Amino acid sequence: MARVPKIAIIGGGIGGLAAARALQLRGIEVTVHEQAPRLSEVGAGVVTTPNAMKALRALGVEDAVLASAFASRRQVVRSWRSGRIIDQTRLDRYRDRFGAPFCTMHRGDLLEALRAAVGDAPIRLNARCVEVSSDARGAHARFADGSAVEADAIVGADGIHSAVRTSLFGAEHPRFTGYVCWRGLVATDRLPQGLAPPDMTAWWGPHGHVVHYHVRRGELLNWVAHTETVAWTEESWSREGDMDEVMRTYAGWNPKLLALFAATERCYKWALYDREPLDHWTVGRATLLGDSAHAMLPYLAQGAAQAIEDGCVLASEIARTPDDIATALQRYEALRIPRTRRIQLGARARGRDNHLPSAWARLKRDTRLALRRWFRPNATLHQAEWIFAYDAARDGG
Repeated sequence: MARVPKIAIIGGGIGGLAAARALQLRGIEVTVHEQAPRLSEVGAGVVTTPNAMKALRALGVEDAVLASAFASRRQVVRSWRSGRIIDQTRLDRYRDRFGAPFCTMHRGDLLEALRAAVGDAPIRLNARCVEVSSDARGAHARFADGSAVEADAIVGADGIHSAVRTSLFGAEHPRFTGYVCWRGLVATDRLPQGLAPPDMTAWWGPHGHVVHYHVRRGELLNWVAHTETVAWTEESWSREGDMDEVMRTYAGWNPKLLALFAATERCYKWALYDREPLDHWTVGRATLLGDSAHAMLPYLAQGAAQAIEDGCVLASEIARTPDDIATALQRYEALRIPRTRRIQLGARARGRDNHLPSAWARLKRDTRLALRRWFRPNATLHQAEWIFAYDAARDGG
C-alpha cells in the first residue's frame, strides 16, 4: 500500500483552500498555513465562470456556492456616456452550453464555502512563511515565529507577493500595469428603482471602464471602476478610497453610474499589478498555484477560476503518483502553464481594448463587435468559449 503523502499549503485564500479540499478528497494529508489571524476577504465580488463552477462541483461545494451566488440572465456592454448597448450575450444559456452556470458572488461567501468543506482542523493561522526549501527527502517551510514544517511537498498559494515564489525563483517585483481601481458594495434596496437591472453590466469609455453586478442572492450590487494612470499606487484591497475622487474621475460619464457611486457609502482603492508568465513553477518538491504562479489582470474574470483549477489538477497529479511527488509536480505545471499563460496575456490585451482613448478607435471596435454578433450570434462576449468549456476534472490530466 502506497504511503499517504503530506502536503503543506502556504496561503489560505481561495486557491489554497481549493487545493486543500481537492487533496482531501483523494485521501492525501494536507495542512494550510495562513499568515492572517483569521480567514477573511474584503467585501468584494468575484465572477465564477462555467469552468470555475465545474471545478467547484468537483470539490463538492457547488451547491453551497449556488446558495449565495447570483445568476444574471445576460451580460451587457454599454457606451460610457450614452449608455448605448455595444454588445450583449445570454448568460442563462451557459449551463446547457458549457455544463455549468455563469454566476457572480461575494468573495467572502466563496471563501467560506471552501473553508467549511476543508474544516478548521488542517488550518493554521498567524503563520507567515518567510522561506521555503526543497531537497531529495522533502520540502521545508520556515515561519516568522521561528516554527517550521516539513512535508512531501510545499505549495505556494500565498498571492502576488508570494514568499514561496521569492524563495524558489528570487526576488522579483510585480509589474504595475497602469490601471487603478475603486471597488464598492451597495445594498440593492438603497438604489433607485431601475438604476441597476440584474444584468452583469460593463461601461466602456476612454481610458477606463466600470463594471457592476449583483452578489449574495441579489441583495448587494458590486461595482468596480477602472482608470488609467501613471501614478504608482500601493497594491492593496483594503485601502479606503475617496468617493469624491471617484465622482471627479468619472464626471461626464452616464448619470446612472454617478447615481450608483453616490449611493455607495464606502469604497476601496488599489492599483492593479501582474507578473510576467513563468516558464516553470516548480523546484524539486515545491511549486506554486494561483496568483503566486500567474497573477493576472481581471479583464477575463479568471483570477479565482484559474487558482481553483490549479488546485484540482495539482491534487489529481499527486494522487496519480503519490510515491513520486517531484514528477507529479512537473506534470502539474506542464498541464497548467500553457493555459494560464494564454489567459494572462489575453487579459492584458482585453484591458487595452476596453479603454480605447479615441472615438474613432472605439467606433472601429464597436463595429467589429457588431459584425461578429451578426455572423456568430452565440459567441461569448470575449470569445472565451475555450476558457469556459474547460473542465478541470476531465481535462486536467
